[in-house]
Parts: sequence; structure tokens; C-alpha cells
Amino acid sequence: MSYKKTPYTIEPSVYIVGAGPGDPDLLTVKAQKLLAVADVILFADSLVPEQILEICRKDAEIIRTANQTLEEILAIMVEKVRSQHKSLVRLHSGDPSLYSAIHEQMHLLAEANIPFEVIPGISAFQAAAAKLKVELTVPGLVQTIILTRISGRTEVPAPEELTSLAAHQASLCLYLSARHIENAQAKLLEHYPAETPVAICFRIGWPDEKIRVVPLSQMADCTHQEKLIRTTLYIISPALSPATGRSRLYHPEHSHLFRSSH
Repeated sequence: MSYKKTPYTIEPSVYIVGAGPGDPDLLTVKAQKLLAVADVILFADSLVPEQILEICRKDAEIIRTANQTLEEILAIMVEKVRSQHKSLVRLHSGDPSLYSAIHEQMHLLAEANIPFEVIPGISAFQAAAAKLKVELTVPGLVQTIILTRISGRTEVPAPEELTSLAAHQASLCLYLSARHIENAQAKLLEHYPAETPVAICFRIGWPDEKIRVVPLSQMADCTHQEKLIRTTLYIISPALSPATGRSRLYHPEHSHLFRSSH
């Protein structure tokens, strides 16, 4: 029996799409389908690689937004969807649930009665772990991942200060912190041993990506040597060291719903 592929059609609406860390091949299937048919693409051009636009329709309207305010972007969304009855993809870097400033966009879209949908993307910490060929939750070593940033122009709430989070000695993924790296390193050294491995990941998924693994005590020096001031993720984790922990899931003595122990 053969199946006929149904053409992918979308309604006039805003689709907030996570572009992933940079590699176009890491877009979700749904993101690719939306980009291929949408009438309008609002493109965060300072954070998303140009190559992703190759997926779009040749006649799609591409609007770059790096120099625009939220109010200007919202006005475009309302005009295109409500007045012109067009489908619009708002293309964000990474995953929209992390440091993407979509909270205020969704609030204003709801107030304006503009329908919208959010499509997740792969975050930089996931892509970095894959490139490093590590699991960030190793049995008997570390079972928690913390995603955070250090206070800068955007303040971090007091209970979430880096010193407090570092006390857990978890796999800590530090975003948006390259400009404050000395301060971050000092706070981390209060709880992590100086030899704890740190993966410094610059523009993961882009053609010019860099990954450096250094001891925590060298994190700031390496950042300055590489001249990194933005688009850099730090992973501080004992999981970056050679580990021998083993999950119970596939252990021969472990039974579960689909397998008895033997």
C-alpha cells in the first residue's frame, strides 16, 4: 500500500521557531516544514546563521530584526497576520524556552489577539554535549544539570546567584557570561575544585565554532586568549572527566516493565 504525502499548509499565525544552535541540520522537522511554507520570516540575523534561510520559499518575505525594538517587531507581526492574513515565522536562536525573550512577545501577541505557536529547538548545551561526546548526568557522579547565567545588565534573582548554584557541584551550563568571566570563575571556585574540567564552547554549530576544555582555574585566561565576548557557553562538570559510572537501566540485574533481570 502506498501513502500519498499531504502538502504541508499553515494558517495565518505567528510561529515562534527555535533555530537551534546554528547547524541547519539540527532544526526540527516541524521547523523545516514551517520555514519551507511560511509567507514571512522575521529573522534574528545577529544570532541565526544565514544558511537557514535557504530552506525558505524563494518568494518569502525576509525581515531582519537585529536593529528593531520589540514594539517594532510586534507591529510587523500584527500587520502581517491580522491585516494581510499571512503566516509568519519568528526565528529565534537555540530553544525559545531559554534566554530568548519570547515571554514578552507572547504576552503582547495574546493581548493583540494574534494566534501563535511555539516550536522548540535544540539548545547550545545539548549540541555542545554531543560535540564533546559526553553525558552530563553520569550515575554515581552527577545527576543534575543547571542552566543559568551570571548577573550583568540582566539581574539574576538573589536565590539564583551563581555562588549558591555552584554549591550543588552539578553539571552547570553557563550562558551569556563571557563579559563577566573573572567574576564567574571566582564564584565557581568557591565550590568546584580548581581542576574541574570546563568546556568553553563558542558559536556551537556555526562554521567557525571553537571548543576548548580547560581546568576551571584557567577558564578566564582561556576566554581572554580566544577573545571571546559573546555567543559563548561554558559547561562546568565532573562529567567532563573520564568516568566509569553505569546506569541501572541496562544492567543485567535490573528488571523493569519490558525486561526481567537475569
